[in-house]
Amino acid sequence: MTLSLYFARRFLWNITQVFLIFFGILLLVDTIDQLRRFSDADIGLARAGRFALLNVPESLYRILPLILVMGAIVNFLGLARSSELVVVRAAGRSGLRFLLTPLIVAVLLGAVTIALFNPLVAATSKRYDAERAALSQGGGSVLSVSDTGLWLRQGSETGQTVVQAARSGPDGTELFGATFLTFGPEGQPITRIEAETARLGGEGWTLTGIKTWNLRDANPELTATTATGPVTLASDLTPERIRDGFGSPSDIAIWDLPGYVSDLERAGFSSLAYRLWFQMELAQPLLMAAMVLVAAGFTMRHVRFGGTGRMVLYAMLSGFGIFFLRNFAQAMGDTGQIPIALAAWGPPSIAMLMSLGFLLHLEDG
Repeated sequence: MTLSLYFARRFLWNITQVFLIFFGILLLVDTIDQLRRFSDADIGLARAGRFALLNVPESLYRILPLILVMGAIVNFLGLARSSELVVVRAAGRSGLRFLLTPLIVAVLLGAVTIALFNPLVAATSKRYDAERAALSQGGGSVLSVSDTGLWLRQGSETGQTVVQAARSGPDGTELFGATFLTFGPEGQPITRIEAETARLGGEGWTLTGIKTWNLRDANPELTATTATGPVTLASDLTPERIRDGFGSPSDIAIWDLPGYVSDLERAGFSSLAYRLWFQMELAQPLLMAAMVLVAAGFTMRHVRFGGTGRMVLYAMLSGFGIFFLRNFAQAMGDTGQIPIALAAWGPPSIAMLMSLGFLLHLEDG
């Protein structure tokens, strides 16, 4: 037990060192990038550093598997150079049994990552997007999805219009049961329009089956008007802006993803990307364990055999290969070309089985 705790602490320390190195590099690079991006706004070094602190966690989260494989390589190389692996084997503990401790640590790190680090990344990403939009455009996202349906926001020189719809088409340009509430420059509601359908085109929204209320009248219902024919309502929205309003699945905390998926499907949108991301997050502990096995397969050998640099290169290339395969499977899953389960669980499962086979060949072959 004492030996296992020693190896666990050493493994965690090596991973932490690699993590802090990447954090420092990414923070420096991102701070410089923020200064360049907002040079017109003259945000200053302090605010650029704040933007970088909000943006860097997402970048770190995406490369966590690579950080883990590098930390594992450093760990196993250190044990090999100090001959501790030789001593462990001489004491009667096999290499596979020795690997049990790093594997448990990797799985626990994966669980902690999706339980704690994932919500933190989602919160910082949302904050960064909101502050960046407020600085560069003067406003936030134009789209929101909740259990009450779809919500859109559009602006003009005369004021803002809030759009709510019970359902929509897959791309958000066709609304059903839509309500348009227009606000004046002073923030007071001016008109309310209810439409059976609304379609976004080049000239704006084309509404059918509409009823209009003038909210500045003493009795809006008494002066309300109806129209059965199509009516065009100007809009600054485009299909691209609506699509961009969804943001990335990583902007939603894993605890909120099931509810958000339900809201998307209820509103009529496709939730494929979000369901795939949820399954990929659940597969994170398995991917972490696979990365440890990949590193062990190439570097858990004594340095007297030579070729250490070559083995480290093979381990790094294998780790990057698994990372690329995972991203490629995600892209295939996002387009519906392969099932969600295969896209999320296939790459880590394949890496795990291949690494285990390689280790069994080295240890007992």
